[in-house]
Amino acid sequence: MVLKEKINVKKIASLLSAKIIGDENAIITGLNEIHRTSIGDITFVDHPKFHVLAINCPASIIITNKEIKCNKTQLISSDPFRDFLCLLETLGTTIKSSFFENIQGANISITAKIGKNTQIMPGVFIGNNVEIGENCILYPNVSILDNCIIKNNVIIHPNTVIGGDAYYYKKRALEAGIYFDKFNSYGNVIVENNVEIGSNCTIDKGVTSSTIIGEGSKMDNMVMIGHGVIIGKNCLLAAQVGIAGKTTLEDNVTLWGQVGVSKNLLLGNGCVVLAKSGVSKNLEAGKTYFGIPAEEAKGKWKEMAEIKALVKGKEK
Repeated sequence: MVLKEKINVKKIASLLSAKIIGDENAIITGLNEIHRTSIGDITFVDHPKFHVLAINCPASIIITNKEIKCNKTQLISSDPFRDFLCLLETLGTTIKSSFFENIQGANISITAKIGKNTQIMPGVFIGNNVEIGENCILYPNVSILDNCIIKNNVIIHPNTVIGGDAYYYKKRALEAGIYFDKFNSYGNVIVENNVEIGSNCTIDKGVTSSTIIGEGSKMDNMVMIGHGVIIGKNCLLAAQVGIAGKTTLEDNVTLWGQVGVSKNLLLGNGCVVLAKSGVSKNLEAGKTYFGIPAEEAKGKWKEMAEIKALVKGKEK
């Protein structure tokens, strides 16, 4: 999230009642979660396993519950998750919905912009500040939620939802029991030119940045894309693929049916993951993968053949 106006770290520290370590005159230009930061951003970290990532990310200011040895300005907080969410709620913007019903029976915000020759079928919902380009087709009951951008020549099949909230919670323990604290979403989804999205797909918006579907990519039915995911150009995602938050697919990646991809990963250019595989680590470009966990297919098949031969040997 890029701020409309720059803000001094002292003001943030005062708002959060946090202690500053480092440059008290540091200027904040944006708020982003740790995997999607830029220079000038403030982010947060609340677990030691992410300290290395915090040190190496581009963010200039970190909200943390424990001082980290690094050159970045830090705000020491008793609850970084809570305080970062407070900043988003204070500095982010929300707009109450106001809609009119068009003659085709679609509910469209008066703030939405829709390009020439775009077809919108009955039951479609288009939220506030949505931008839809030219020559698009939105089939019945598609929902495009607030602030999302759909570019030109995009086809979206029935019952797909674009721009839902991130699946992002922090586990809390109280005397009354455990509950899950929701991290509100302030990002959006950007769908580039010439993308086709199947029926019953869900594409969540980023919590602070954009979820991006790259130009020319094609998605089958029942595909789930998590918050902050970036999909490159000309990727193919078959039915029931699921990709967890903040993972990046480079160009020309193919994921066949029921592939599951964990969070915060990088799948290299042109790699292929065969059906029913589970991806738990970064994948190299140009290779084919299979299995749970996914490994290079040739090696995996050899391993399976050896196990099968071993079992047969024991049976004799």
